[in-house]
Amino acid sequence: MGIFDRFKSHGHSKAKDMSDAAEKEVNEKTGNKYTDKVDDTQQKIEGSMGIDRDRPDQP
Repeated sequence: MGIFDRFKSHGHSKAKDMSDAAEKEVNEKTGNKYTDKVDDTQQKIEGSMGIDRDRPDQP
């Protein structure tokens, strides 16, 4: 079972939490060097899974 399948199986609320945690961890490990790319990728993944949400501008 892949990571995206795990997101789907946990429901949208839990998937959002998992997605945010993954984004935070990646940003921490890369020293926030790729925050824009990580955020864009997160949005694409969430969109492909049907998780749409209003996203405030992020720093």
